[in-house]
Amino acid sequence: MTRDTTPLLIGDEEVRARLDAGTAVAAVRRALLAHHRKELAAPARLAAPVGDRDLVFTAGADTAGARHGFRAYDTRGGAQLVAVWDSAGGALLAVVHGQELGPRRTGAIGAVAVDALARPDAARLGVIGAGTQAYAQLWALAQVRRPAEVTVFARRPERLRAFVARVRAELGLAAEAAPAAEEAVRGQDVVITATSSRSPVLEADWVAPGTHISTLGTKTRTGSEIPPELIARADVLVTDSRAQTAAYGPDHLIDPAAAAELGAVLAGEAPGRASAGQITLFSSVGLAGTEVAVAAELAPRGAGGPPQSPGSSSGVG
Repeated sequence: MTRDTTPLLIGDEEVRARLDAGTAVAAVRRALLAHHRKELAAPARLAAPVGDRDLVFTAGADTAGARHGFRAYDTRGGAQLVAVWDSAGGALLAVVHGQELGPRRTGAIGAVAVDALARPDAARLGVIGAGTQAYAQLWALAQVRRPAEVTVFARRPERLRAFVARVRAELGLAAEAAPAAEEAVRGQDVVITATSSRSPVLEADWVAPGTHISTLGTKTRTGSEIPPELIARADVLVTDSRAQTAAYGPDHLIDPAAAAELGAVLAGEAPGRASAGQITLFSSVGLAGTEVAVAAELAPRGAGGPPQSPGSSSGVG
């Protein structure tokens, strides 16, 4: 009897139902370590101009030959597509499409970074931003660190209220709305900025010694969600991919030569936080291949095989 080799087509509803935070965080952590060990091929993203926009591709493959795949997305936004292949047999195992997988993968990277770089006793979290990316950061972070207090600021009050209510109801975190950005930053142990702003959403002197900052949004010399002075204040600067940081060119605020890679920090081969008073800053650029690693957790074990159980190893990373 011939086995069914039709790839799974997975949309947002199934991603929400099947991808738990623990599985996503574990897959990303493995991928970051594998990339550091040169066991994950993750070339910098490729942008193909198509009219007035770019179609962007990222790819990843574990060098042991278990799984490989790519992600494609439009720079104008909208749904993304991630395809996963079984490297040994060449079968296309799954195609994940929609808007859920990408932010959850980015959230998982952020959770790994906070777990690796924030003080062990960090309990107070400040968030600037109330969109999909900000929520995904908390969704994943709650798996590895459950902050006692979450203070959130966003420019639109109605969106901020809805975000805080969702975080309380769905994640069980003690979230409160802040009337101003400064109140979401001062006195916090961890600060996450997840905005599309092209001007700084905080001031460098709001950040106290010992704070960890994760920044997700725009970080160029012509427009950035964080001020250059904050980068200068950071004692430890980390990114998930120096190659992708370098690919942005000289306009990018982060000097890739000055940043350690998160995988190297996880492996104990690059310095992370060395003292309680240090300011650590993580610049998230989205290591290529991590989206394939997460999507692979939703794919069958092999052509025609049963879906993986949550938390099982995908072979990618």
